[in-house]
Amino acid sequence: MSLFRIRNGNQMIAEGAIAAGCRFFAGYPITPASGIYKFMIDELPKRGDVAISSPDEISALAFCIGASQRGFKAMTATSGPGFSLMVETLQYAVMTETPVVIALVQRLGPSTGGATQGGQGDALFVGHSIAGGYTIPVFSPSNPVEAYELTIHAFNVAEKFRTPVVLLTDKEVGMTSENVDYEKLPDAETTGRKYFVQSRRLSGQDGEKYKTYAFGKRDEVPEFAEVGSDVKVTITGSAHDMAGRLQKNSPETIEVLRHLQEKIALHADEVTKLDLDLSERSDTVVLSYGISARTSCEAVANLRSKGKRVSFVNLQTLFPIPEKDILKAVANAKNIVVVEENMTGLYKSQIEKLFPGKRVIGVNDVGRMITPEKIEQAVLSSSRKDN
Repeated sequence: MSLFRIRNGNQMIAEGAIAAGCRFFAGYPITPASGIYKFMIDELPKRGDVAISSPDEISALAFCIGASQRGFKAMTATSGPGFSLMVETLQYAVMTETPVVIALVQRLGPSTGGATQGGQGDALFVGHSIAGGYTIPVFSPSNPVEAYELTIHAFNVAEKFRTPVVLLTDKEVGMTSENVDYEKLPDAETTGRKYFVQSRRLSGQDGEKYKTYAFGKRDEVPEFAEVGSDVKVTITGSAHDMAGRLQKNSPETIEVLRHLQEKIALHADEVTKLDLDLSERSDTVVLSYGISARTSCEAVANLRSKGKRVSFVNLQTLFPIPEKDILKAVANAKNIVVVEENMTGLYKSQIEKLFPGKRVIGVNDVGRMITPEKIEQAVLSSSRKDN
């Protein structure tokens, strides 16, 4: 017997966060992310946990970092203008290797833009928000069920790799309500951070004291100890060695900086998720994310009903770019159609270099959703060029 409830993406992000073990939320209300804010403000205190209405977005993320450094899973939620304010604090989370999840519900930009208009204009802003080009994981659900699943995954990645993670959705996914079958939701399998165990370091072994950022190989994640525990924890956003001592360009400091990138890049297979719907002998592959992925799925179904062989890739992960899976999906295709609701094809600009010798077509719009018909026309046009 199924248990259906009317839910939107924002509500399912909040429910996914709670299922993942989130115990702290801080946020500032902003359309179209306010539904996450309201749900967490209402629900977390009932469980004995903490939800704070912050004076601004900078404070919201700073509060979350503080809670995370005390050992609690933490999340905030915002939209484009709020994320702009958070960037400096986000970079601090990268440098201090602090697990935290940021739900970013996109709206039409730039600046204040259209608060109640949808858009997918923040992909590059989010993916390249860290000075030096460091990668933070970015996931993008296309419906409420994916919102739930990817929120849990976002927390697991944040905790396992001690990194901030962005859950990038959009106004349509966040605020559109529909039936969700709770009986079919997956069980929440959660991953916690790896804690430092002081007894392992005591005399009789190597006698090493705790170092906040210690690792062996670059792709390893430092063991975590919370601020206020019985070991010294040194947290700094400045360049530092493994113990957290300020260093500008010592060999160890450079290793720490390289490690910040490689702990994500070298574990991309564990981080990335895609939903593949591949058709045998298809000459065209449609790739998309967020609400545009949902529209693309409808367009692909329509094309198949007309006898066209078309494959579809729902890009649930934007960064790190899931190169291996994408290349496998398009291996036999001549045409690649990238669908996204922005002016110039932002994510297309990131992946088209992966496809030398193939025709890469962008289907774009701004200020309104892309219709299935527009996607179908692009696919049919590319097929005609092959004949």
